[in-house]
Amino acid sequence: MNDCLDNASLARAAELITQADALIVAAGAGMGVDSGLPDFRGKEGFWKAYPVLGRERVDFYSIACPDAFHADLRRAWGFYGHRLQLYRATQPHAGFDILKRWGRAKAQGLGVFTSNVDGQFQKAGFAADSVHECHGSIAHLQCMAPCCNAIWPADGFLPEVDVGQCLLLNAPPVCPHCGGLARPNILMFNDSGWLEERTEEQATHQEKWLASVCRPVVVELGAGTAIPSVRHFSQRILREFGGRLVRINPRECDVPTPLDVGIAAGAVHALSEIDRVMGMMSA
Repeated sequence: MNDCLDNASLARAAELITQADALIVAAGAGMGVDSGLPDFRGKEGFWKAYPVLGRERVDFYSIACPDAFHADLRRAWGFYGHRLQLYRATQPHAGFDILKRWGRAKAQGLGVFTSNVDGQFQKAGFAADSVHECHGSIAHLQCMAPCCNAIWPADGFLPEVDVGQCLLLNAPPVCPHCGGLARPNILMFNDSGWLEERTEEQATHQEKWLASVCRPVVVELGAGTAIPSVRHFSQRILREFGGRLVRINPRECDVPTPLDVGIAAGAVHALSEIDRVMGMMSA
């Protein structure tokens, strides 16, 4: 199925959301684009955000891996330090507030599943215990070794970055337990050292909540097929919990059944239009 941003699609999405007893937000990288965050889709998108890496033919998979910290520490922390700065400075777009309002109106509440590491849902005021960050969080650190299972907030690390060269200028963070190098608590590519405990606690809490819902609707935003973690989660909700799906994606909005709806648009546009239709329905 491939619906467009038309009245029938909007009405169907509004109906699914209104009738559900629980709202599940499933968000991929495209969710942040309307907040001004870069789109790393393909080498061209990544190199547009980091031109120096493009000139040196360093792709996302090469810099976003533990080996990058051993090969060039200043460059690896330049990349992650810049992202940490960017996410701290970014204000969540209006779509977050729409989702939060919809969720608060549900009898069985709201849950979030996201592959994003940017902390934007918490920054937008979503309850921390409602969010499952399946790939970890850039706002948390761990030991690179790792020497232990400790995960701690990155609040005390204020990176100074030469953005043009993608290089960290000040000292990188260190592990408070062994004094060795610290890294983001993010699941990177080819990563055998990621500490999963924080994310596993989020997952356990979310599973307990999911066991209580009866008629969930998944509003999936900006989740593509290249790294399908979010899509797999959405389709599991349909399969195991009898949910329905509203898939919002400008390029890949096909949905698995005729009972679901796909909307080919960005997050803010689609959410605002659905919210407008929901307001008309309740008037």
